[in-house]
Amino acid sequence: MPKTTSWDMKGTWDSKGAWETQGRWEEDRRAGFSEAGLRRMREVLNGHVASGAVPGLVALVGRGGEVHVEAIGTLHAGGAEPMRRDTIFRMASLTKPVTAAGVMILVEECRVRLDDPVETWLPELADRRVLKSIDAPLEETVPAHRSITVRDLLTFTFGFGAVLAAPDTYPIQTAIHELGLDTTSPDFGPDEWIRRLGELPLMYQPGELW
Repeated sequence: MPKTTSWDMKGTWDSKGAWETQGRWEEDRRAGFSEAGLRRMREVLNGHVASGAVPGLVALVGRGGEVHVEAIGTLHAGGAEPMRRDTIFRMASLTKPVTAAGVMILVEECRVRLDDPVETWLPELADRRVLKSIDAPLEETVPAHRSITVRDLLTFTFGFGAVLAAPDTYPIQTAIHELGLDTTSPDFGPDEWIRRLGELPLMYQPGELW
């Protein structure tokens, strides 16, 4: 029987919508890249730069122990300095999916479970109190029904977040501002940030609201 390659693998969709491959040979897992595939990727990336959507970009893909990097375009719109493979980017909210991917690797390795309580690593989030309502004074709370879990943090449902209202509409907003938790550039580190967060009640029960 001829051995299949990574480019002609057959498979089926399972009942949960996942793609299950069939006949995965050992050499398929070690397979690297095809020249045609890399050329097509390069064309797509160059298209984004040529359209003006971005001045430049860096792409990295890994497969079968092989890594390929593309650096295309310039550092700034209208600039001449070329993009480099070690260019530092401001990632902003993209740190969220990167962190989530790291956590899911730990889940895959059975080192963390999605429904583990996060107080194991973040004791500041243990024994939470929850506001009776979003507009309640900070003293009007009830106990949390359960612990905050890894899943809650990854899905933004741990009971705390941005309040989409005018500043100081609710007491919790004022407290967040006074503790310096409403800025992306606080003048204190992450340990102090989580400590201050632990001083506040949750806005909603864990898992209740996004």
